[in-house]
Amino acid sequence: MSDPRQLCVIGADQHTVRDAQAPEPLISWEQRARAAAAQDGSENMLAQLDSVQVVYCQTWPYDDPVGRLATALGADPRHRLYSGIGGTTPQVLVNQTAEAMRRGELDLALICSAEALATTRAAKKRGDRLPWSHRQPTPFPWEPPHASELNHEVVQAWETFPLWDTARRARRGAALADDAAEAAAVMAGMTPIAAANPHAWRPEVLDAATIGTPTPANRYVGWPYTKHEVAVMDVDMSAALLVATREKADALGVPEDRRLYLSGWASAADPATVAERADMATSAAMAVAARYALRSAGVELGQIDAFDLYSCFPSSVRFACDALGLALDDPRGLTLTGGLPYAGGPASGYVTHSIAAAHERFAATSGRALVTGVGMHMEKHVFAVWSGEPSEDIAAQQDADLQAEVDAAQPRLPVLADYSGPATVVAYTVAHGRDGSADRGLVVLDTPHGRAMARVHEPALLADAEERELVGQAVTVTTDGKRNEARW
Repeated sequence: MSDPRQLCVIGADQHTVRDAQAPEPLISWEQRARAAAAQDGSENMLAQLDSVQVVYCQTWPYDDPVGRLATALGADPRHRLYSGIGGTTPQVLVNQTAEAMRRGELDLALICSAEALATTRAAKKRGDRLPWSHRQPTPFPWEPPHASELNHEVVQAWETFPLWDTARRARRGAALADDAAEAAAVMAGMTPIAAANPHAWRPEVLDAATIGTPTPANRYVGWPYTKHEVAVMDVDMSAALLVATREKADALGVPEDRRLYLSGWASAADPATVAERADMATSAAMAVAARYALRSAGVELGQIDAFDLYSCFPSSVRFACDALGLALDDPRGLTLTGGLPYAGGPASGYVTHSIAAAHERFAATSGRALVTGVGMHMEKHVFAVWSGEPSEDIAAQQDADLQAEVDAAQPRLPVLADYSGPATVVAYTVAHGRDGSADRGLVVLDTPHGRAMARVHEPALLADAEERELVGQAVTVTTDGKRNEARW
């Protein structure tokens, strides 16, 4: 007997505006919600919503985003939520909703996301003021980073995600050129999916050489990543998911071939501070969450038919494959959408599109998809198994137990706000300017007293760092009491 409280997606819609000005996010949320409801022949179900949830919108700060949307839809949900930020957010909202449904607190929910960052960027460039509604500036919902990260201006993901890959490369003993070629090949494998995706921001096939070779149009961003390997955030994309318990879907008359069931899920976190993670070549949180998600779904990796691995940068994909024991060239592929650099990476909303793509592919089948999300600087992780068939029983998730296991497996090292003296490179990257030239380096260091971060500015050292393996290099660090500088 299938679980009557199991969450299923009963409608999903996504949309991309490429060659015109996008509407404001509030309008996109409403449009996607109505389109998702209309898939089952009835928009009337929107008035029955118990919950309306909106993924944080970076494009436009509304005074009451959830309330405005509910009013537009003619809904009066008792549960309303406007999320925080991070790439795990849509799946985490789904997971929390599934738990609430299991407890009998919710029956029908809407989860939606929208960004119009390409439109706002173009308007700013023109000097235009967009006449969008209900604006109320609010503080960006981020947690202040460690003092060392503040001192060294470590805020951009394209400077932190390369650190993981350089540590992984050194651990594997791979040559720089070979590792870069592997990363380019992984990303190139996503582009045919993007090319076939009508919602993709960049629907084009790119080969590994084009992706991995730096050119004026494909400069290094955070070495060893080129522009083609980096998520494109300035997109105009929106999506909505209508989710219900199985018994509510029955009551609404939603046919089985319109349902995609959440079978298992798990989330966990690595240390928030980049340098704090003792082993920067692996993710304990990914390994634990992946194992628990599969276990809670009652399946093995070989029973998964398709994957959508969060692909903001090559490191997020390769670390997920390492955690799963999945080959980088697995014939099932690594993406349903085409990946964030090609399908588009709309801030915190990408996984809404992953789930919508899984719904389109598997709702009418018995197949399964594994969807992942990565948040912040490779800190937050979520894994979820989606299936075209219902499950007999859905176990309650024990994220607290998961996190305890992660913390036991992943030692945390003290991080020094400032440091001077000898040190050894653990991971590194080189940031490049818009003209393609090397601008500054960032190194994570082992010291006699803990971890430290430092910048590198000397051009000869930046060139050296890109020509040979720097992990393991002995360096000398000086500090002005706030910012550290490394030399060798």
